Amino acid sequence: MHKFWSCLQTQGINARLIAAAKIAETDAQDEFQKVSEIAALNQLKVLNAFRQAGISELHLKDGTGYGYGDLGREGLEAVYALAFGSEAALARDQIISGTHAIAIALTAFLSRDDLLLSVTGRPYDTLARIIGLADNPGRSLRGMGVKYDEVELTPTGQPDYEKIGEMVGGARMVLIQRSRGYNWRPSLSVEEIGRLVALIKKLSPNTVCLIDNCYGEFAEELEPTDKGADLIAGSLIKNAGGGLAPSGGYLAGRTDLVTVVADRLIAPGLGHQIGTNLGLGRLLFQGLFMAPHIVGEALRGAVFAAHFLSLLGLETSPEPGAARADIVQAVKMPTREAVIAFCRGIQASSPVDSFVLPEPGFLPGYQDQVIMAAGTFIQGSSIELSADAPMRRPYTVYLQGGLSYSHAMIGLLNAAQMLMNEGYLDKEQG
Repeated sequence: MHKFWSCLQTQGINARLIAAAKIAETDAQDEFQKVSEIAALNQLKVLNAFRQAGISELHLKDGTGYGYGDLGREGLEAVYALAFGSEAALARDQIISGTHAIAIALTAFLSRDDLLLSVTGRPYDTLARIIGLADNPGRSLRGMGVKYDEVELTPTGQPDYEKIGEMVGGARMVLIQRSRGYNWRPSLSVEEIGRLVALIKKLSPNTVCLIDNCYGEFAEELEPTDKGADLIAGSLIKNAGGGLAPSGGYLAGRTDLVTVVADRLIAPGLGHQIGTNLGLGRLLFQGLFMAPHIVGEALRGAVFAAHFLSLLGLETSPEPGAARADIVQAVKMPTREAVIAFCRGIQASSPVDSFVLPEPGFLPGYQDQVIMAAGTFIQGSSIELSADAPMRRPYTVYLQGGLSYSHAMIGLLNAAQMLMNEGYLDKEQG
């Protein structure tokens, strides 16, 4: 690594930052080892799913038109179901995002006077719009007569089991958000989700438990479906697509529920019978196969970020050494301008559009201005190195992804150098 550090210094990275990076790498070795073990276990699980589904070269060729008897579609969904320990899965490029996948599930099951209960507090910004938590609910769930309530997490960021127990009775569907979203709280572990689902099922057996699994796939040894969740949903341009899927989303869970969702996406009675991935099948298969390794690289980058940025005096969540349930690393910044500087450092380290200067702006589905740094091969791909932040207090950047650990490290050093150039970090050792 000596030559690597020397090259960074010749490219303008301050000696203090390089020294901190070396210490961070040393301090993170035990966590790196744990990440490697999880990645290996998940790689074995995914490989076994491919073998059990009997995937052949024929499955890598998509059909056309209606897609009747499309081996690629059927094989991909079989592998997804097996990889996620579920009865069935829906994995399609026609699902645009994780938010879209969740929205399909919500609208498939909820109608007038049904109760949707979020037990992890206020959902992520884009979901809040779909539910109808903005001033004008319009064609949202609430606008169509669906009832909504939520249970805030405890001050330590854990589910409030007592209040959930009081409110879950009569809920048609419970929404559980695994990742932190734009909140300074820990992501929920699969074990915690399992305890939560067990309580809900004990008190209200017919309530459907839907897990927003975005950013969490393959970050732990098990998935929420392994612990009793009825449905999980996510994006293929996040973890599950392994950096290769150019679009798409998935749902996995009980066969009867996945069938209802598939019919909502396509048409009643046709959801699992038609549709083709129009030439993307090979990338979707290969992306899923690569996902455990790529998620491991992103997790190593997040672990390094926690150690490195903490050494520089910034507050991070998760903290160094803390357990992780997803790939997201949150970092508090002192000012709005510091958020912009950090994101510009990440953007400048991107393989695509490195010359672009990110600016805060309003994006569809968000309630505040948001700044996004993502010079990615696939637009909006959060498994590639990216950083984003809502422009509201407390000023917090959410860092995720990295197809390689080395790229994540380089991006973080450049982001820290940008903070130093703007006067937010001292140039000399403290």
